[in-house]
Amino acid sequence: MASDPIPPARAADAAIDSVSVLGEDSRRRMFAFIRRARRAVTRDEAAASVGISRKLAAFHLDKLVDAGLLRARYETPGGIRRAGRQPKVYEPTDTQLTVSIPDRRHELLADLLLDAVLTEGPEESAMQAATRTAGVRGRQMGETERERTRPGRLGAERGLTTCERMLEEHGYEPVRETPTHIRLRNCPFHPLAAKAPDLVCGMNHAFLTGYLDGLRINGVQAVLAPQPGECCVRLTPAGADPDGDQGEAR
Repeated sequence: MASDPIPPARAADAAIDSVSVLGEDSRRRMFAFIRRARRAVTRDEAAASVGISRKLAAFHLDKLVDAGLLRARYETPGGIRRAGRQPKVYEPTDTQLTVSIPDRRHELLADLLLDAVLTEGPEESAMQAATRTAGVRGRQMGETERERTRPGRLGAERGLTTCERMLEEHGYEPVRETPTHIRLRNCPFHPLAAKAPDLVCGMNHAFLTGYLDGLRINGVQAVLAPQPGECCVRLTPAGADPDGDQGEAR
């Protein structure tokens, strides 16, 4: 069975931890040497690459293993079997590091646009296909979350509480201004949204609308209410003015 994907928030935390591990100069240079080697590297080779002792190299290499940047195993270099214990060797994992503050989700936007290109219908424009794809993805995510948590009937207040986890994980920086109103302080798709606001904001709106639909939240809507420096969408009570007073519906 395939393992579940790592939630974006946890992946971001792991990336920050990994970057901090690479802050030490010798460790960073050994990591670069091992990546360039394109083969398993021994402790002696890693130590020689930066001019430190084998013991100190072992310490740094194990830190890189703990951070998920390297994997280690015992193997005789060159495949030649010799008497005695095989040396420990190191090679890079497939981990990719991306750290952005404030949080950005350009890979999600690219994935949605790729899906739109691959599934665009003969009667659709490119923008229509992109908006449709974003809505479908959001709905699928909402349905998956509902299946996982089985929350029962969701009114506005409890439904928004359920949404906050996804919004945090995807970099929206949600702020609960009232029990039934969430303002999104960060645009995960900036600065691309500024280059094509109609396209990107339309996709973002469709994505969040789809997520609410998939979760089956009663009495909540995603509305376009762009503000400088913030996400273009807010979550408000259905039918409410996004800039007006919000009700307390549950």
